[in-house]
This record gives sequence, C-alpha cells and structure tokens, in this order.
Amino acid sequence: MTIRALWIISQEKGENVSIRFSRRFSTVEHRAKSLAGSSYVAVPEESTVLQLLLTELGLSDPDKAYVALRDDCLYRPRSPALELRVDSPEKGILWPMLVISQGPLILACLPLVDVPPEPRPPLASLLSVSQGLTLLAGLQTFLLGSGSKPDGEGLVSRLAMLPSVLLQVCPLGTPLDVPLLGPPATPTVPTSTGNQKQPAWKTGLHRGRAVVNVALTETVRSMQYGNRSRQDLWDVFGTVLCKCEVEGVLPNVMVTLSLPPNGSPLQDILVHPCVTSLDSSILTASSVDNCDSSAFSGPYKFPFSPPLEPFRLCSYTSQVPVPPILGSYQLREEENQLHVSVSLKLHESVKNSFEYCEARLPFFNRDQMGVVDVKVSYGQLDISKEKNLLVWVLGQKFPKSHEVTMEGKISFSGPTHGPSDPLCTGLTAYIKLYFKVPDMTLSGCSVDQHSVQVYSSAKPRIVTSRELISKDYFIWNSTGAAPVSSGQMVM
Repeated sequence: MTIRALWIISQEKGENVSIRFSRRFSTVEHRAKSLAGSSYVAVPEESTVLQLLLTELGLSDPDKAYVALRDDCLYRPRSPALELRVDSPEKGILWPMLVISQGPLILACLPLVDVPPEPRPPLASLLSVSQGLTLLAGLQTFLLGSGSKPDGEGLVSRLAMLPSVLLQVCPLGTPLDVPLLGPPATPTVPTSTGNQKQPAWKTGLHRGRAVVNVALTETVRSMQYGNRSRQDLWDVFGTVLCKCEVEGVLPNVMVTLSLPPNGSPLQDILVHPCVTSLDSSILTASSVDNCDSSAFSGPYKFPFSPPLEPFRLCSYTSQVPVPPILGSYQLREEENQLHVSVSLKLHESVKNSFEYCEARLPFFNRDQMGVVDVKVSYGQLDISKEKNLLVWVLGQKFPKSHEVTMEGKISFSGPTHGPSDPLCTGLTAYIKLYFKVPDMTLSGCSVDQHSVQVYSSAKPRIVTSRELISKDYFIWNSTGAAPVSSGQMVM
C-alpha cells in the first residue's frame, strides 16, 4: 500500500484555515498514472485541494447560512473516505480521500487504489484504507501528544520534525509504521535482542514490566423522533485498541473477538497493517448490503506483530435491534411558556451501571429563561438560565423500573436573548444524551484474558476492558419539525 499525497491543515479558531504541511510522492503518482490510464485524475494545486476538502467537510463559507454543496438534504458526506470532484484542468473524482479531524488539525491523505475505479470497490476490501487511516491516526497522536490541543510551540516543533519522521515511517509513500509520541530517538549502537532483528524504522525498545492491554470500545449514535412518520435511526461503531509493552523484540500476538450465540455479525471491518493474516470471510460483511444470516459470525481472530506504540487493531460496525435508551420528548407552547414532557427508558438488555449518564435540553432562539417549574422523577436537575439549558443528571443507575420522567413549565422572560441556532426554531428542539457504560458492549462483542494469546516466554500480564459510550445521541421533539435522513447513519 502506498499514498499519493499527504496534507495537514490548521483550523484554529480566529485564524484562517491553511495547509501547514504537505508532501507528495512522485514515484507513487507515476504508478497511479500508469494504473489509471485514460481515467487518471491528477492531484490539483494545494489551494484547490484545500477548498475542495473544506467544502466536502462542510467547513466552507462559515458566514453563509446556506451553501448547496454543504447543506442540501440530498448531500450525504461519506466520512472518513471522501470524494473530491476536481473541475480543472482535468475533470474527475479523487477517491478515497481519507480525512480525520481533531482539535485544531485536519489530516488527510490520498492512498493509491490499485483496482479499477468502476465499479467502485467496497471500502472493506481496500487494505490501503485501513493503512491510510492508521497512518493518519499515528501522525495525529504524534502532533497533538496525549491531549487534543498541545501548546503552540510544541505543535510547531513537531511539524518541523515531520519531514524526518516521514522518512522513517513512510519512505517513498509506503507506510511502514506510525511515529512514536515525541521526538525520534537518536540512533545508537544496536543491542542484541535475540534471533529476530528490530526493524530500522522502529526507534526504540520497551524497558519495564511486560503488559498487553486490549480495550474494546463501542460508540452508539441515535436519532429518535417519537413519530410514526419518521423512522428512528441508530448505529454502533466499535474499535479495538492495543498496547504491547514487552522488553526486547515484541512477540507475535493473537486477539480473538467473540459474539454471543444470537449476535449479529460484525460488519465493515478494517484492520491495522500489522495484522499478519486474516480470514477473507471476515471482510465480506458490509452495512451497505442486506444482512445475510449466513455471514461469518465469529470468532474473529486477529494475529499480528505489534508496533511499539498504542494502535487501533481493528474497527467495525454492528446492527443491533434497539437503541440502549428509548426516549420521548414533547413540547407544547402556551403563551410565553413551554410545557415540557420527557420520558427515558433503559432497555432491559443494557447493564444498569453507568460511569455517567445525563440528558441536556437546550432551548434556542428565545429570550433568557425566567421561571423554571420542572420536576424529575429521578436524578438531579441543574438549570443554567444564562445558556437556556437544562441538565438532567441521572448518575450511575436508572431506578428499578428502568424508566424516568420529567414534567413542567418554563417561561422565557429574561432581560436578554438566549443562544441562537438556525436549525432549532419554533418547536424544533432536541435532547442530547451523554452516557458511558463500563464492561459491556451493545453488540455483545467481547474480549477477555483467555482470548489474548502472546507467543513469548516473557508471560506478560494481560489487561482487557470493554465499554459503551454515546455520541450524537439525539431525541427530537415529536410535536415539532426535525431533520430526517433517508439513509443509514454514517460514522
């Protein structure tokens, strides 16, 4: 797998969006031209790439309330593999443009796809997509450090080191590894580590207690409307993160993911390039196609030779029959008051033990909150009149009934105007849920100490964990208008 070009873009608030670093690999571009033949589309100038990326990501023209390419309901962004429509000098489509964004940075790369562009192959069949995303994630960790926003000087210094870092981890456009956190180590005289040699592009060896850590995280998203005319949507996205700390050369490892007997097969599986072999049937299940009951349903075995730094072993999606928390939200406007009625119900299959769980009810495009006469059947209600926000803290457990309610009235008669949002006008309003459930996954996918095999005499300590967290979990007011998608949610 090789990449044609790489870009790092700064999107700091209050500053112009700009390309802070870019690198093109002419030898890979020559291969791309030879493989594509008459359908070859050249990578345009930097300014054109920047504008196309910002448009595709919905970041162009932030001062305009409506931009057709960004806001039209027919537009469906396909993150993280975007397509850029190049108008000149050679019309065509650049695909797949891989993009990840966190904090002040947007990282993008264009991998070389060595299969015919038509018909377009599924992402799950392209190893270059997995490897390209892994490279971007590694560069992101290298640049931002352990947090999401390093100090300005730290970011500048790491950007200055990128040319030498890429020589080690991506020579001639071929990703071999991801960079270590911090500056590259100074080369030293190699030491004996047994029969296996440490690769030249790995810049150090671990010293300390042998530990293998495997963390399984599932993220659930939901759009619930409480209206038969609108279809509720939800999806699950899972990732397996690994970190292997063994003195000397890292051993071969195999991680096995298991599903319960009635579990739905994992779909859209992408793997890290360090995976040494894989059953081809694992990659065939796709969320785009209708779910086939005969599809491979595990166990999913991933043998690999790990890099030194933490890495994402694999990712997947899963179709689950119901969302973990079902909600109902109703607003009625009476003069200058809103009557609020909310009910939340925890599904019986979900473990009733949260690290945190809260519901936030913002009210936009109204005067500041006045009198708030709202009661909850369980938990604690925090009121922020300045932000026109109710925060319903449910804590670590639902009650035994697994159902909670909120009822009351809110007046908006404050001296100032509250926050605004162009979407949430009139009775268009939502609840956003934030929760985290340790030691469970919605798909039932699991990993434990017995499902991790380490082929080493060091006998490392094996640590496994799993958790379910929410992301973009919305419950819309059923008595008002709400944005509706005609297709599947895209992670």
